[in-house]
Amino acid sequence: MFDAQDIEAIWLTLIVAGRAVGFALPLAVVAAWALARGRFAGHAMLNTLVHLPLVLPPVVTGWLLLIVFGIRGPIGSRLMEWFGMRLVFTTNGAALACAVMTFPVMVRAIRLSLEAVDPGLEAAARSLGAGWFDRMLTITMPLASPGILVGGIVGFATCLGEFGAVITFAASIPGETRTLPLAIYAALQEPGGEERAAALALVSLALALTGLLLSDWLARRLNRVLGR
Repeated sequence: MFDAQDIEAIWLTLIVAGRAVGFALPLAVVAAWALARGRFAGHAMLNTLVHLPLVLPPVVTGWLLLIVFGIRGPIGSRLMEWFGMRLVFTTNGAALACAVMTFPVMVRAIRLSLEAVDPGLEAAARSLGAGWFDRMLTITMPLASPGILVGGIVGFATCLGEFGAVITFAASIPGETRTLPLAIYAALQEPGGEERAAALALVSLALALTGLLLSDWLARRLNRVLGR
């Protein structure tokens, strides 16, 4: 049912999603912590910037990435000059586009989990002499771990379906940036490609359902372990 290019697109999709989550999840934890616990002048602006990809058309997000990280962009030109690294039209570029698009989803899940942590537990630890870093490692982060895991898994599942930002910033290059959604689109442009597109769409549906079911199962299991 699938040819070599289809298998390659499926495998590339998993690679891109993995890289995107690996890059964005630590930053999402930091951003969620700042939004949940921080009290500073730019709080509203940070919240707006974090959630901006949710309301912008994905093509616009991809275009902005192209301006910033393109070989003539303010960051892309420096990466090329200093490290010989090019992101546009590459697998890493597709991962960057997916990371930006899924970042708000991960931040929201982690922030809700951080806000659900009982502040009384942290206050009790502080009264016993635990420092900020100790409280974070032994109380806050373990209790927020369901949200972090769910954020990562849902982010991974979201990356599997990202189309607009990827095709705008990284194009649709077979074996390099043509992920599953782009392969489905390419199949629909070919005469008689509906059957192939339908088969790839079923794979996409199966992967998305697996990710969502896994995130729900992990969240419930971790909440039971934590006594919630």
